[in-house]
Amino acid sequence: MDESIEDRTTADDQQLRSLGYVSHFDRSMSLWQNFALGFTYLSPVVGVYTIFATTFAAGGPPMWWTYLFVGMGQLLVCLVFGEIVSQFPISGGIYPWARRLVGKRWAWMAGWVYGWALFVTIAAIATGAAPFIAELLGIQATAGGSTLIAIVLILITTLLNLSGTRLLGRVALFGFACELVGAIAVGSYLLLFARHQPWSALLSTAWPGLRRPYMSAFLASALGAMWCYYGFEACGDVAEETPGAGRLIPKAMRLTIYVGGAAALWVCLGFVLAVPDVGAVLAGRDRDPVDTVLTSAVGPAGLRVVILIVSVSFISALLSLQAAASRLLFAYARDEMIVWSRRLRHLSPGRHIPASALLVAGAIPAAIALSAPWLANAVATIISFASVGIYIAFQMIVMSALVARVRGWRPSGTFRLGRWAWPVNVAALIYGLSAIVNMSWPRSPADPWFSNYGVITTSVGVILLGAVYMIVGRPYDRGHAPAGDAHRQPQLQ
Repeated sequence: MDESIEDRTTADDQQLRSLGYVSHFDRSMSLWQNFALGFTYLSPVVGVYTIFATTFAAGGPPMWWTYLFVGMGQLLVCLVFGEIVSQFPISGGIYPWARRLVGKRWAWMAGWVYGWALFVTIAAIATGAAPFIAELLGIQATAGGSTLIAIVLILITTLLNLSGTRLLGRVALFGFACELVGAIAVGSYLLLFARHQPWSALLSTAWPGLRRPYMSAFLASALGAMWCYYGFEACGDVAEETPGAGRLIPKAMRLTIYVGGAAALWVCLGFVLAVPDVGAVLAGRDRDPVDTVLTSAVGPAGLRVVILIVSVSFISALLSLQAAASRLLFAYARDEMIVWSRRLRHLSPGRHIPASALLVAGAIPAAIALSAPWLANAVATIISFASVGIYIAFQMIVMSALVARVRGWRPSGTFRLGRWAWPVNVAALIYGLSAIVNMSWPRSPADPWFSNYGVITTSVGVILLGAVYMIVGRPYDRGHAPAGDAHRQPQLQ
């Protein structure tokens, strides 16, 4: 076994050198650890628990189907990413992929959008975890207390990430096991012993209080699934830490969608059919149906066990997100595309991890979370950028693949879509652009403009700020790493 790993590592190093890089990362992450990293980033338990109340109130029981449809759409994106990472297994994921497929300027902007979306997501998940941690500890979840808990969580995950790739993989695997068992156990218990609604409820759109026409309500309820179904790209962010990356990472990405999606579907199904009074949720009388369901189904003692599982899931998700953000910063710095490149691209001796990049990937989200008590409305608006920013970055890669194919790119990694490449790529683009429109659509005309158009304004703001910095600072002109050469890459044997 050791010899085969060594052989794969040698082949990985040779492939990376052919792409213009020499790696000093510790290649110790197995397929299952790499998959666990993507799974805990996707985190079906965190996704369902965090936004279930909002999506259920928007679409009623049929909102469950959105998890199936969005999962199918994201699988198309995942397949496109699989082809790319198989040929370009480079740390940082989205940025180096865009660089090789299209060029330096496009890559810089894709990484900029993705990076800020990651920072905001880390802050949002840490803040969202605070009430669960507070309840687990038996303390009052005040605004200041929640912020303090969020900062402490970010500090803990930073310290864990600084311990090295081996610990990252083990903690991700532990988090995956806890979350998967928790999702299966909770979903099964609710379906077997706490079901209040008939199976036909999943197909009924006649519930009083639902928006008409129902399609508008269904599309609004899809935002929860769209927030849940990303994270598979994190498998590629640590490509230089995974032996046999070109072959294993596309598989880990698909496993993330399959297993993570199935877990989200299962636990969401349990909650949907266990809601005792659908009308109360739709009318706004029951604003926390997750707590209502769990309290009535498992009681206070069981609720604490579930909260413990959810808390582990939150911490695992933060760990994976921060790892992804730090590898993105490292990739930028290695190509001299960012300030403090010399420091951010440095790998600590012994642990072989980008320590400075990890500290920055903790400090920026902590600053965002720290501003919450004083800028509550502004932070809520900024956080609305988290999901759509990820989707925008994803579609920049999907479009990059199409541009590269037009130029003559023929994927040469071990994972290829063959004759399905064009149809899958085009379908992924159509799905992704449609999802961005749906996520950005203003649905609260009674709210202030900055809230109703919050997703649009924050997205445009981030892109414009990045464009100004790119034009004035010209960061893309500093490095000399290969760019826009995917169509000129030789076939790998």
